[in-house]
Amino acid sequence: MNSGNNWSLIELPLTIELETKKVLKSLPSAHAALAELKGLASTIPNQNILINTLGIQEAKDSSAIENIITTYDDLYKSELNRDSIKSLNAKEVQNYISAVKKGFALVSRTGLLTNNTILQIQEELEANKAGFRRLPGTVLKNEASGETIYTPPQDYDDILQLMTNLERYINDSTMCDCDTLVKMAVIHFQFETIHPFYEGNGRTGRIINILYLILEKLQSLPIVYLSSYIIKHKSDYYRYLQKVRNEYLWEDWLVFMIKGVEETSRQTIDLILKIKELMIEFKFRLRNNYKFYSQELLNNLFKHPYTKIEFLAQDLGVSRLTAANYLNKLSEDGILGKAKLGTGNFYINVPLFELLTKR
Repeated sequence: MNSGNNWSLIELPLTIELETKKVLKSLPSAHAALAELKGLASTIPNQNILINTLGIQEAKDSSAIENIITTYDDLYKSELNRDSIKSLNAKEVQNYISAVKKGFALVSRTGLLTNNTILQIQEELEANKAGFRRLPGTVLKNEASGETIYTPPQDYDDILQLMTNLERYINDSTMCDCDTLVKMAVIHFQFETIHPFYEGNGRTGRIINILYLILEKLQSLPIVYLSSYIIKHKSDYYRYLQKVRNEYLWEDWLVFMIKGVEETSRQTIDLILKIKELMIEFKFRLRNNYKFYSQELLNNLFKHPYTKIEFLAQDLGVSRLTAANYLNKLSEDGILGKAKLGTGNFYINVPLFELLTKR
């Protein structure tokens, strides 16, 4: 096991003791942060607000890890009109948001996280039906030096067998009695190391993390995203992954992932509290000054940092003309920003945009 190239992947469960003292010590605070976040998320009146706003942040970060770079402005504009997205990168990030939503819907409906769901997530991300790799030749290289650091399984039958084993490990709680977060880190390692797809392995793997936490009832919504943590500690992420492959040293990898869950949960709690505060401010201003105030109007302005007449008409069940009057009045009074996009206008919840983009 002294080289990433000679190392071979074994089926789960692992026979070694994963829950060392150091690993066990890192778990309580991560679980406490997750529980606090789950409780806080349930207090937001319309949960699509969190799925949309936090989902866009995650999609941007997760794609950035793969060097797919876009701006928030491009992303929010692409939400207004998906058919006219000019930026290829913004399109890829929108595909990521769709993939998260699709995975969440499937796991919520079936109570399982199967290979079929994983294949559908990857299909949504890459907009193709390539499925698991059938052709040899995939290697993982060091971006800087170009040297091969790891060669994943090459044979389709091996990939299929390993993914079938991973599917069972994810869904069958009798296979491993480890803590859920330890198991999540093992699942993430195993998936990234099988590397079953030609494209989209990293992004699919990061979506699997959050869906697994939902499957295990540690969260109700897809809002704990590790991508910003991975970006911040990118070299550690790859180093610890490789340490397991090269030296079979699991402890640093497990602690790294558990800390990621805690740190990300705390940041998300902080962000949701700020969103709630801003919603309360908006609510008072709207309710006290506008006869047309409604909870649906407030939800719309927070679900879409950039909104448009069609979105509001649909959410409020009013005519286009009525929706346009509402939005134009709010922009005239300085509550919303207003800008042109093509032949139409869009309206910006400026304080929310600033809150979501200033990280």
